[in-house]
Amino acid sequence: MPTLVIANKIYSSWSLRPWILMRHYGLPFEEVVIPLDQPETRARILAYSPAGKVPVLIDGDAVVWESLAILETLAERHPDLPIWPRDPAARALARSIAGEMHAGFRALRAALPMNLGRRYAHRDRGADVGADVARITAIWRDARDRFGAGGPYLFGADFGAADAMYAPVVTRLDTYQWPVEADIRAYMDSVLALPAFREWREQGLRESWLVPHDEVDEPAIENYREGL
Repeated sequence: MPTLVIANKIYSSWSLRPWILMRHYGLPFEEVVIPLDQPETRARILAYSPAGKVPVLIDGDAVVWESLAILETLAERHPDLPIWPRDPAARALARSIAGEMHAGFRALRAALPMNLGRRYAHRDRGADVGADVARITAIWRDARDRFGAGGPYLFGADFGAADAMYAPVVTRLDTYQWPVEADIRAYMDSVLALPAFREWREQGLRESWLVPHDEVDEPAIENYREGL
């Protein structure tokens, strides 16, 4: 059985991506969770990954790190599943926007760290963050307008690799109460309602570890992890 090595569910956006896709499609795997920001964290991750980062998928002799590479590997090994869209034009767009997510949006990543345990009031977080959000929502709307008519996800009825890559952004816009238009909110709500995501979040809320740099230094309007 494959092993998926991940970090804290409450914070680890990179780990969420392959986990949610594998759980959504019922792909069996053993899970190893390595908490972030602990004295032994790096050494423990290096035991699985030469890059010293999570997530890592280990399947027989294959060791795959980086979220997007894991998703591509899953698509190769499960060609029966609609991990990428069947339509060539849709598939090309899905791969392009997944790659853009993997490589970009650094301002958003820095200013809005993933934290499923809290919710914050919206405020101005800088022009660069606003530009990132504008580009992301334009990506979502374009994919939905062109290929999403058959269902609630970016490319229709099937939750796929592109949705998995953007799932952490969905959580960020929700956590920081970013104002979005109704069609964008509907897409976000579809991802947040996905049973695999709800399972991830529920497990994350039971974690006891705190990562200080992912705990924004401002009052939370909601705290789902009281006592930590």
